[in-house]
Amino acid sequence: MCYYNGQRVSRSEYIRLMDLEKAVKNYNFLNNSIQEGFAYGQSAVLKPNDVKSNFEIVQMEWGFIPSYLSTREDVKKMRSGYKEANGKYHPPLTTLNAKGEELLLIDPFTKKPKMYRKAALERRCLVLSTGFYEWRHVYPKNKRTGEPLKTAVKYPYYISLKDQEYFYMAGIWQPWTDRQTGEQVNTMAIVTTDANYIMKQVHNSKNRMPTILGDELAWEWMMDDISEERITEIATSQYPAKLMQAYSIEKEFRASVEPTTAFTYEELPPLVLNE
Repeated sequence: MCYYNGQRVSRSEYIRLMDLEKAVKNYNFLNNSIQEGFAYGQSAVLKPNDVKSNFEIVQMEWGFIPSYLSTREDVKKMRSGYKEANGKYHPPLTTLNAKGEELLLIDPFTKKPKMYRKAALERRCLVLSTGFYEWRHVYPKNKRTGEPLKTAVKYPYYISLKDQEYFYMAGIWQPWTDRQTGEQVNTMAIVTTDANYIMKQVHNSKNRMPTILGDELAWEWMMDDISEERITEIATSQYPAKLMQAYSIEKEFRASVEPTTAFTYEELPPLVLNE
């Protein structure tokens, strides 16, 4: 869920966002219409300074790397899956997204905190977005029987907020060091929650959506010292469907110069916009 994101902000909007003239020199990393999560590239993130008196926009690797991994080879194995010498297979572990309701969990057997807990308590951030991409699964009917086929046809959608050029997704971040090479990198995951009315129709295979935060909640998430209960409350909040917009785009959008251009499929049932 939420494996493609857009971060294309105009120069004037970027200056307004930061209110700092020095930010202009870093403008080049805010010109991406599509960021593919599984490329594990750099994303623009709002991160508080050490004393939480202000924030800065930095780049972080999209794909949370747990501290117990020692080297890039370990990271590659986690992300791609691997087989041991005895033939035992370990499936890939995707850490692009972190479920809001599971951030603070403690393993009931080991009594140890799970992967995201410390970051959710101490290192909350905001992931900048101008819109994101999801796939809607539609099951055509068998022409003979009238029953839905077992294989879905997938249609891509672009989702953004009405009357807003950019917005914030809740995130958590993790500093990581390769113990072999000394490489140091900050990594992050986007927090997700249950889908609202619009996203249940668009992302209907998973019924999830990124945790989108308005200005006040965004500031509280990133800057305030809040309780565990409040962390979970914000992490699982749903942005109102009536303030969002979604439309279908070309299936080849990843190769398009303008991937957010609307495209109509005659066979695709329209979204129901009112509950």
